[in-house]
Amino acid sequence: MALFGQFGISGSALTAQRLRMDIISANIANATTTRGRLVDGQWTPYQRKMAVVAPRGGPSFDTFLNAATQGKQSTVTQGVRVTEIIEDQTPFKLVYDPAHPDANTEGYVQLPNVDLAKEMVDMLSATRAYEANVTAFNAGKNMEMKALEIGR
Repeated sequence: MALFGQFGISGSALTAQRLRMDIISANIANATTTRGRLVDGQWTPYQRKMAVVAPRGGPSFDTFLNAATQGKQSTVTQGVRVTEIIEDQTPFKLVYDPAHPDANTEGYVQLPNVDLAKEMVDMLSATRAYEANVTAFNAGKNMEMKALEIGR
């Protein structure tokens, strides 16, 4: 690993977690948006989005774990990245509200498949991961500073 490789790894994780938090914020903001996308002349509700995070370069987790359990050294990953943003395929919620402008002939409105409790749990997870990476970044910075002080 390069001398400053730890900063790249922590930086990539900070970027990925920040994007996760942005996506979760968009999901929460659109939790009641009934006109998310126009498909074939019909409005469909906003569809929940999720970030897919994967290691950037280096071996897979299985390869790394097998090498570590056998006492062998393996190349270290180069951080993480968001490979894609996918839409959640769970069905939309149906709510009876005949006064809503987007209600169908039976009086039901399709609402987005966003569950606020699930979004809050994901936000908490992303926040904790972000904080852990800040801590790792600062620990690496402190180790580099102590190493520089040795040379004085």
